Amino acid sequence: MGTIRKQTIISSFLVYIGFFIGAINMYIYTKDGSFTLEQFALTRIFFDFAQNMYAFGALGVIPVIYKFYPYYKDNLEKHRIDLMTWGMLAAFIGFVLVLTAGWYFRPFFESQFVEKSKLIVDYYYWMFPFALGMLFFSVLEGFCWALQQTVFSNFLKETGLRIITSVFIALYYFKLIPFESFVYFFAFLYLIIFLILLSYLYYTRQLHFPATISRVTKKFWKKMLGMQVLIYSGTVIASIAATIDSFIIAKFQGLAVVGVFGLAQYAANLIQVPQRSIQAISAGVLSRAWKDKDLDEIKRIYKRSCINLLIMALFIFGNLWLNVADGMKVLHIQREYEAGIATIFILGMVRIIDAGTGLNAMVINTSTYWRFDFISGVILLAFRLPLTYYLIMHYGIIGSAFAELFAYSLYNFIRFEFLRRKFKMQPFDHKTLQTLVSATIAFTIPFFIFREMEGWLPIFLRTLIFSGLFILSVFKLALTPDAGQLYHNFMKRFQKD
Repeated sequence: MGTIRKQTIISSFLVYIGFFIGAINMYIYTKDGSFTLEQFALTRIFFDFAQNMYAFGALGVIPVIYKFYPYYKDNLEKHRIDLMTWGMLAAFIGFVLVLTAGWYFRPFFESQFVEKSKLIVDYYYWMFPFALGMLFFSVLEGFCWALQQTVFSNFLKETGLRIITSVFIALYYFKLIPFESFVYFFAFLYLIIFLILLSYLYYTRQLHFPATISRVTKKFWKKMLGMQVLIYSGTVIASIAATIDSFIIAKFQGLAVVGVFGLAQYAANLIQVPQRSIQAISAGVLSRAWKDKDLDEIKRIYKRSCINLLIMALFIFGNLWLNVADGMKVLHIQREYEAGIATIFILGMVRIIDAGTGLNAMVINTSTYWRFDFISGVILLAFRLPLTYYLIMHYGIIGSAFAELFAYSLYNFIRFEFLRRKFKMQPFDHKTLQTLVSATIAFTIPFFIFREMEGWLPIFLRTLIFSGLFILSVFKLALTPDAGQLYHNFMKRFQKD
């Protein structure tokens, strides 16, 4: 867990720098006198559209890369590893298919949004270079996961992307370019960081594209292809389930409402930052452990991930929910966005549940039972789609949030039960309950003391008291071994210095 912990800390630190920059971007997007709700919503649609195009275009190749890389590494010299040759080729073929389908289905797509979300129609084709960049970057990112060198790719994805976005936003905000030009620049965001990561891997001699088929590929291609087919279906299902809200809202309620929902999603997604970091870092470690049949190590990583991610999720959510309403007022966010505050709470619950169940998806994906991820994904989509459609139609964006809560609670329960029954992995104990109680107490005290106050001072005091009480409980109750180990390591280095 040491390697995972170290890289998680570094990655999370870099990612939070990115989220700080992203928060500034979000502030400019949503403050009075800046982007309209529809313009901001279009940028969110770009991400959701690209996420689906990436899922279709990747052809399931990314999990194959980090699942089978240990076999290549153990049996071939670096310059003979042809895994990325076939990975990038598959992604290129997939994108050509996606582009062809996008051209063919454009009339149908436009008919769904031309009435209430015309900006989507106006910039339809510009979403494809955005999707292409996301696809190719994600393939290289998967290779970094396999190499267990995720810090730089995480920096580019979470921080570098937002820095470049800041430049484009500033150009528009200060009236140096029109909104049309902003969208054109925005469309090439992922292609820029893809080229940076490609150059980095090439010049550090970690990336090779041999044209000959290696003996490892000849030996495992049938297993890789079989995994790729099912993973592909599962990835597409998961992507649709994760992004369907925005498109349904855009169709029936318009882009302005998508903007409100987008801000709520952004706020809730802050909770997922540590989870995204540890998922990237653990992929290679878990693949190696499954290859070596080290079940004890897998159980340890799974159990430790659950408690660590739960602690971090509760810490972030507590500070967020204590201050979100006041924060919108003191920052002069457009009043229309206040309609999404309740949605932030529900989506926050979703993120806590997902974080608290740890690396269940990654454990399954890197095992020989990765087909189960496809099965659970089918169940998720079958449950999520009709529920999301019905609840949005009747209750708007809060209905979408509840649909996500119900669906992902079921989804994580199914994966939890699978690991418990199949491998006797049960990650929860009394420390889990103590964590929940500690977070509740730490939240309640500043909430009631400062609930009648408004402005920057109560925001600061709520944050200080909640954070102090919760961190104190983590150490006093020894809720996670990693906290104590981190403290002792820090003190040793401090004493040496």
